[in-house]
Order: sequence, then C-alpha cells, then structure tokens
Amino acid sequence: MDKYTIIVEKDEDGMLIGTAVELPGCHTQAKTYDELSYRMKEAIELYLDVEKDRVPVLHNQFVGIQQIEV
Repeated sequence: MDKYTIIVEKDEDGMLIGTAVELPGCHTQAKTYDELSYRMKEAIELYLDVEKDRVPVLHNQFVGIQQIEV
C-alpha cells in the first residue's frame, strides 16, 4: 500500500479541497475532513485505475508547507 501526500485548502465558501501532491490533477472537495479523506481515497483509486501505465512520483518526501506574509 502506497502513501500519498494530501494538501488541504479551504475555499471562500468553507469547502475543503484536497489535492494529491504526487498525482497531477487528482483532487476533490468536501464539507468535512472525514468526508474529504474518504473522497480522496476514492479519487486516488480512480486516478490509479485510469492512469495504470503512468508511474506516480513517490521519490520525494513531503516535509511541510509554509505561509509567508509580505
């Protein structure tokens, strides 16, 4: 079982948006973290099923994210 890094953002309407860093174009949205987690698993499974011949980028290790105010 592979692990994927998910970046979670919140839009102006309060919806959570999840993006799988290693899988370009693999994202979904939900109202709660639990629902987002479930939907991200579904999105990743579908992505991997459709992109069978494409190798995901798993060689980098996610170490953090930072916001800087300028």
